[in-house]
Amino acid sequence: MRIEIDASLVERYIMELGKFGAYGDTGVWRVVYSPEWTGAMDQYGAWCEEAGLTVKRDTVGNLWGVLKGSQPGKSIVSGSHIDTQRPGGRYDGALGALAGLIALKALKQQFGTPKRTLEAVAFCEEESSRFPTTNFWGSSAIVGRIKPGVAESMKGYADETMADAMKSVGLDPARISESKRDDIDTFLELHVEQGPILEHGDYPVAVVNAITGIRHKKVTLKGVQNHAGAFPMDLRRDPMAGFAEIASGLIDTAHRMGRPAVTTVGRITVDPNFPSVVPGKVEFIVDARHPIESVRQEMYAKHDAFMKEVAARRGLDITIEQLLDHKACPSDPALVALLHRAAEKQGIRAFTMASGAGHDSQQMAAISKVAMVFVRSKDGRSHTQEEFSSIEDIVEGIRVLAGGMHELAY
Repeated sequence: MRIEIDASLVERYIMELGKFGAYGDTGVWRVVYSPEWTGAMDQYGAWCEEAGLTVKRDTVGNLWGVLKGSQPGKSIVSGSHIDTQRPGGRYDGALGALAGLIALKALKQQFGTPKRTLEAVAFCEEESSRFPTTNFWGSSAIVGRIKPGVAESMKGYADETMADAMKSVGLDPARISESKRDDIDTFLELHVEQGPILEHGDYPVAVVNAITGIRHKKVTLKGVQNHAGAFPMDLRRDPMAGFAEIASGLIDTAHRMGRPAVTTVGRITVDPNFPSVVPGKVEFIVDARHPIESVRQEMYAKHDAFMKEVAARRGLDITIEQLLDHKACPSDPALVALLHRAAEKQGIRAFTMASGAGHDSQQMAAISKVAMVFVRSKDGRSHTQEEFSSIEDIVEGIRVLAGGMHELAY
């Protein structure tokens, strides 16, 4: 069985949605609850209506296109987020939202009414690009993880609150809890890979068997500020020397553990930051990830022990503050097998891999079975204006997604 996907429609949707917040030649700057976001959401809703779907919006601004099934039961949902980095590209998140819509449109046209209800969703936010302490705002609301008062206390980069931003587009922060759902059985998310693995293996698509766990820790090293020339090396308590050793050691730990372990050190601040001064304090953030929870914890234990050992040996005070910790999320094995069958039936070569990035699927796993489809990223680029996936690869990915949904719903 081959599911036909209109390549020209795919390209038109991508390019037209990219106009909302267009930035430079190929970039998009579209943060949650902005005018650009509102325009994109309205366009997505119009396309859902054109496809014969019933359009619904929830109390945080997620938009749903519903294809009602002939039999009762929980829904099968596909989609992704519609906000971007500042700036990002046309594909991260937005492609998954469009893929869910296009898959439903094709299934309805080719097979009629499903037995089980199918839904496409455009999540309102995932990127934290307007509010640094939120992630997965849209999907977190759906699974009931937003606590009362959070919207009023959460501050954005421009010092506005999430509550203020919601009110600016007609949403009531007091009604966030009404977005919670308990009627979703399966969530399938198509996304660009955002890395080079598919390109290196010459695969157009992949089925994702796990989503990485992520931990961010803010580390502060305090020593003693001194003159860079007059103070002997053996007497120094230099936090920059400690930072250099720690950064190299943490990265090397992940490198020696091998794929898919990764560690990144970034957002470094030095005080004072002058060429002839031994600084008194260095702050930095460690991003460490692994898709197998037991191995993730093993890596974290090694990281923490190493940082404390370096600090003690160099006479530095160390403070380690946890900023976020998302557990690794394995995909539902039956869904992974189902998506591979959908690919095989349509003659599509599909790789199996873990996701090194976090996704809304991690939140949706709290209330439903989840799995993902990746589409090859050119040069592995994402979170950049230059991110690109070919229409040919995208069509193959949507065919795999639609094939899985067909098996589940028809």
